[in-house]
Amino acid sequence: MKEKQLFEVIMMKNNMETQNDELGSIGIGAMIVFIALILVAAVASAVIIQTGEKLQQNAQQTGSDTQQEISGKISINSVFVDISADTYLVFFESSPGSEILTAADIEFQMSCDNGGYNYVNNDFAATEDMDGVASATIDPGTSYSIILDANTGANADCSAAGVGINGDVTFWIHAKGGGSTYETLYIFDDTDGALVI
Repeated sequence: MKEKQLFEVIMMKNNMETQNDELGSIGIGAMIVFIALILVAAVASAVIIQTGEKLQQNAQQTGSDTQQEISGKISINSVFVDISADTYLVFFESSPGSEILTAADIEFQMSCDNGGYNYVNNDFAATEDMDGVASATIDPGTSYSIILDANTGANADCSAAGVGINGDVTFWIHAKGGGSTYETLYIFDDTDGALVI
């Protein structure tokens, strides 16, 4: 009988050790799964943060580019044929939100088909305010005028007289470090004072 009791005690002890071993292995498995979940969450959050930063940088760059484009652009109010149809009188101002521009840093280009390709370019250094006073800078919200010579020699004649009635001239204005303005001058009348825009 004592042997039987001793045997039962030994068996109970073995059962308890077996149960403790099973509980320990379940705990280790749960810990491994927990650590794996933490690692996956860390990797996922790093990817989300990196993507968010990249999107923010792209948005800032786009905003900066757009602001630079807008902050240095010329708006054309009107263009007239001027002085024997060889020049154009241009009334313009800087676009809303623009900074102060230097007139010499603004350039124009004209191209046309005048019996062949013709090209004229120069700067806006001869800009005047509306009182006829020379102006070296273009202030926002202020209107200015300039007379642009459109006939500067061979293969450089995009004047109204050179292009002729029903002709057209491609007209670009480029602000250094800013944006560009594009218009087409339609010549319906080549007399002094005729509106082409």
